[in-house]
Amino acid sequence: MPITGILLLNRETNVIENIRKGSTELAIIIRASYVREGITFLTPNEYSQQLGYMNRRAGYRIAAHIHNAVPRAVTFTREVLVIKSGKLRVDFYCEDGKYVESRILSAGDVILLAAGGHGFEMLEDSEIIEVKQGPYAGDQDKTILEPVAADRIRIPA
Repeated sequence: MPITGILLLNRETNVIENIRKGSTELAIIIRASYVREGITFLTPNEYSQQLGYMNRRAGYRIAAHIHNAVPRAVTFTREVLVIKSGKLRVDFYCEDGKYVESRILSAGDVILLAAGGHGFEMLEDSEIIEVKQGPYAGDQDKTILEPVAADRIRIPA
């Protein structure tokens, strides 16, 4: 099944990428260069991990608030990674463990890993901040996949 492509929110540069395999969204990448006024949420309301971007002028206020206790069922772990420094390659896999394609992430990029599998290779010394749902379930939390062979890596232009 072919990759369905990239959604551009800013048509001048490729700064938001939606990585898909068929109808499944595997990841959303926000490039460090992305700039947009106001607030933009990049995930559907039903995602258990929400990803938004805010750009507000000095003096803008967000009302003080408390989040209410609302029961939620989280079945799959979704992760958000902030690349603080360095450069890495992320490899995307379908739910069945088959390799799809890869992307290069650099300092300032943010990625939501929404579905399927993923693996990483550090291309430079890298610092990464990871945010995901808990509690961590240890060995039950993940299935290890066979990494993609170097000669099969595909990074779309």
